[in-house]
Amino acid sequence: MQYNSFRDFYPHYLNQHSNRHCRRLHFLGTGLAIVLAAAAVATQSGWLLLAVPLAGYGGAWAGHFLFERNQPAAFKNPWWSLRGDFVMFGQMLTGRIKF
Repeated sequence: MQYNSFRDFYPHYLNQHSNRHCRRLHFLGTGLAIVLAAAAVATQSGWLLLAVPLAGYGGAWAGHFLFERNQPAAFKNPWWSLRGDFVMFGQMLTGRIKF
């Protein structure tokens, strides 16, 4: 499906993350990716920087395959899915979305 804006895409993104365990794995993966990115910058480590997408997508994709049993939205909409990960992370952090 084609989306004209992130506003149009985000409800679909949330629908693909209805399972609580999947959302938790996304939260942990995104949080770990943020920590690794900050550590990579602080230490100027390329190895840590390489670990960022592995951490972020590893947990997220495991959640989709094990709990949601659907295809990650990143396969079809990688940039809006990445943005969705951070928006959902923030909404979980603030309690707008159940953890």
